[in-house]
Amino acid sequence: MKKSIRSYWGIFLLPILFISGCKVYSFTGASIPADIKSFSVGLFQNQANNGPASLAQQFTDKLKLKFQTEANLRMVSAEGDLQLHGAITGYTYTSEAPIAGATSGLNKLTITVNVDYENTKDEKDKWTQSFSRYAQFSSTEDISSVEDKLINEINTQLVDDIFQKALVKW
Repeated sequence: MKKSIRSYWGIFLLPILFISGCKVYSFTGASIPADIKSFSVGLFQNQANNGPASLAQQFTDKLKLKFQTEANLRMVSAEGDLQLHGAITGYTYTSEAPIAGATSGLNKLTITVNVDYENTKDEKDKWTQSFSRYAQFSSTEDISSVEDKLINEINTQLVDDIFQKALVKW
């Protein structure tokens, strides 16, 4: 009886030992090398020449929160093991889905960010990429009444994309 209990524990614990050897895995799918302990995010400046004044701060805060909570890394003000910085390069409204008797049935808000990422512990893990996401809203809605909700939705999608690229390596 004791041998069978030991063999069950062995079957259970052996894979865990192999998995935990080199990297830290999380429930978010992130694969973080054991030597990575911190991250830093510079303020993403709004270079799009439009959008609300708080756009850059909202995006930067959401990105910091994602890495802090889902990667379980310590946030530092500068020179983290993982470093992210960049700019909001696009903030545009466009009309979509034309309908008879009106100019458009749907409008679309698109936000684009350019991100520079660097893993200071691995010189090969470094990239620059542009990420773009959008949200649609009815042409009958006033943009001022839905803009905050749309920005939050788009920022969430952008931050998820950046997190996936940086730590999940899709």
